[in-house]
Amino acid sequence: MGLIYLDTCLLIYAFERHPDHGERVRRALAGESADRFAISPVVQFECLVAPLRDGNLELQRYYEEGLAQFVQLPMSAEVFTHGAQLGARFGLKTPDALHLAAAQHHGCDALWTNDNRLAQAAHGLAVNVLTHATR
Repeated sequence: MGLIYLDTCLLIYAFERHPDHGERVRRALAGESADRFAISPVVQFECLVAPLRDGNLELQRYYEEGLAQFVQLPMSAEVFTHGAQLGARFGLKTPDALHLAAAQHHGCDALWTNDNRLAQAAHGLAVNVLTHATR
């Protein structure tokens, strides 16, 4: 079994216990072995922006400790070039294109997200965990 790349939005829902989505994401994460989950530096960047902006050191540390539990996927120039191609081809925002490029580059089995546009561009790699979990 290979890696599952986690989109930032899902981790924010889980870590911050989002009232509508947090528990569903936490259940989905609990349903897999923790060593299967992977993130990239883009995920860490996106998760840390709000705590740093707000000066919330407790939440910042919570994210840093939690994110350290996941497999960390490096992002080479090749990943950024592929991300640019995906962004141009599918009209994805830069972070979404980079998430997909990292997951594809590293041969992940899945990319968990809640973004249907990302799921469409991924041609089967991306799974909207929030709609999938409600079935």
